[in-house]
Amino acid sequence: MKKRSNLLVILLFLLSFPVGASFSFAEMTDLPVVKLQSLDKVTARTMTFEAAVGSTLKFGPLYIKIQACRKTPSIEKPESAAFVQIWEVTAKDKPQWIFSGWMFASSPALSSMDHPIYDVWVLDCLESRTAPQDDKEAGTEQEKTENKKTSSGKESPEN
Repeated sequence: MKKRSNLLVILLFLLSFPVGASFSFAEMTDLPVVKLQSLDKVTARTMTFEAAVGSTLKFGPLYIKIQACRKTPSIEKPESAAFVQIWEVTAKDKPQWIFSGWMFASSPALSSMDHPIYDVWVLDCLESRTAPQDDKEAGTEQEKTENKKTSSGKESPEN
């Protein structure tokens, strides 16, 4: 009798799980615009700007290239993530990698940029720009890049 009750408990335990259960992760949607925020730690100046995927922004001596921007559907837990590459061009015109990887809006410290003067983080991924921007007024230069070279002639560092 004891053997039968143990077998029954095991059978009930196994039947409590759905057959072929799979754990689904939220499908993220690629979006064409990323919303970033930056901080100059010396002047305490913050800036919020939007950039198209595939474009390069200039913020001080930093060049920020947006490779991808993804967002979860509205019915899922909110999350935006962007693949960002950041390099600095020094006074000697020598490019140096600062950051290359995914940044998450919900957890900026999870994958953060490490720079003594500047911080950059992702706020959101957008379907389109929310407001027209005057790039000169915002202090940024948004440029399309080809073959790892910006229109200002500064090359991005190699991997």
